[in-house]
Amino acid sequence: MLNKPQRFGQKAEAMAARFLKRRGYKIITRNHRTRSGEIDIIAREGETLVFVEVKARTSSRYGSAKAAVTPHKQRQVAKVALGYLKMTDQSHVKARFDVVTVTRREGKHTIDLIRNAFGLRNG
Repeated sequence: MLNKPQRFGQKAEAMAARFLKRRGYKIITRNHRTRSGEIDIIAREGETLVFVEVKARTSSRYGSAKAAVTPHKQRQVAKVALGYLKMTDQSHVKARFDVVTVTRREGKHTIDLIRNAFGLRNG
């Protein structure tokens, strides 16, 4: 059974997927897991394959959602993304990393998109 923060995290990922769809992204898969880690959402925007990290916060006690995407997390996501590109024979496609932040304060949700959020992009 999921605890309250885990349930909010799942809800935030679903909200992020809907948010991206409304902006023209085509969701390919969610929660792509490997031994190296996980990518929350893999999507396509036009000709570009987009690896999306979703971060959710209900308070700023542990810092902002954006700040939670540390250099270590960026390297981990990049490693999983490279594996995905190789596994799906898409090493030649344009790719980038986006971050979607979901913040809940006083019962209201704020969703923000940070395009080209971190390294290893060729598109």
